[in-house]
Amino acid sequence: MNQNFTKLAFTESVKKVQEQQGSRHSYARMETSGDRFVLTPNEISFIQSRDSFYMGTVGENGWPYVQFRGGPKGFLKVIDDTTIGYADFRGNRQYITTGNLNDNNKASLFLIDYPSQRRLKIWAESKIIDADQDPDLVQEFQMDDYKAHIERVVVFTIQAYDWNCPQHITQRYTLEEIREIQDA
Repeated sequence: MNQNFTKLAFTESVKKVQEQQGSRHSYARMETSGDRFVLTPNEISFIQSRDSFYMGTVGENGWPYVQFRGGPKGFLKVIDDTTIGYADFRGNRQYITTGNLNDNNKASLFLIDYPSQRRLKIWAESKIIDADQDPDLVQEFQMDDYKAHIERVVVFTIQAYDWNCPQHITQRYTLEEIREIQDA
């Protein structure tokens, strides 16, 4: 745990429930640990090996929205040790996440490695860059083996992250991972 994470996640209403449930004392101690928002090689490797993640945003009406994002491994790119981003490929054209981020640039990302039962939570502020605004940036996110049309690039400045308890992650495998296990 870290101060950045606890500052963002432990609101007064959360602290009240922690108090009621008996966990507040231990989490209060964690609030004094150092800030953590700079990615280490461990987080960088984890992010670069993901082929999907979930992203939470909030609409101007106050309702949360969770979006699944997927692509080839590495489509979520590490730009530097505090910045990540992805190419937003043309999809169903509802643009709920894009609209939400245009109104409120805060997002929460949830990355899961099901086989290893690991997950990383990231709090970030986003910036949306339309493809025609910065063709050079779009080219950096183009993937040779993935021909989907890039409409924009979404760049996240990390404010905090935290590794989550693996206790209740059900192991799941992609077809690729199953084939790797069978071939081993």
